[in-house]
Amino acid sequence: MAEITQERIPNGPAAAAILSAGVGSATIGLMTTGAVISTGLESALNWWSPAGPLTGKTGLGIIAWLVTWVVLHVLWKDKDVPLIRVLVLTLVLLALGLLLTFPPVFEAFE
Repeated sequence: MAEITQERIPNGPAAAAILSAGVGSATIGLMTTGAVISTGLESALNWWSPAGPLTGKTGLGIIAWLVTWVVLHVLWKDKDVPLIRVLVLTLVLLALGLLLTFPPVFEAFE
């Protein structure tokens, strides 16, 4: 009878994708609140006038997500990382990003 062997695949690339989503979300939340605090930042985030600063907020969130994903993927591509820590950190970043996009929260900084 033939023996079946399984190759171990490192979890680093998956962890990089998961954590980068949290970073992107937190970036959007920080930019949303930051635009309320700083009129200079609000003006800088206005990349397309019909949509206002929303274009810059989401644009920077996408850039942060993509850059984080690429960097972490390169660093972790052949590694096993503590997935529970990555998941907890991702959930914290997602919660922060979500919280900072709610009007009662960011309007408190006006």
